[in-house]
Amino acid sequence: MPKYLVEASYTADGLKGLHKDKASGRHKVLSAAAEAMGGKVESFHFALGEHDVVAIVEVPDISSIAAICMAASSSGLVRTRTTALMTVEETDRALGLKTVYRAPGK
Repeated sequence: MPKYLVEASYTADGLKGLHKDKASGRHKVLSAAAEAMGGKVESFHFALGEHDVVAIVEVPDISSIAAICMAASSSGLVRTRTTALMTVEETDRALGLKTVYRAPGK
């Protein structure tokens, strides 16, 4: 099942909500959302720096993770950034594929 790196940053009002829900509450919300899509949260961490939350989420497809992240972002209390992750085997498979791409000016 595909995995996605989800990085989230709270707005000031979102941080107020975090104080109310607690970190464990937000973890439960994301876990429930992933499970409703047939997936799971593999890891969930709060962070200091550019992003407040970093999570690895496993869901069946890109539409599922997009639905979760769009729902979160549409609240106006959190902004998400999502990166599709590839396994070593998927990367090796991609490296073995031939393409017709040509570098600019070559």
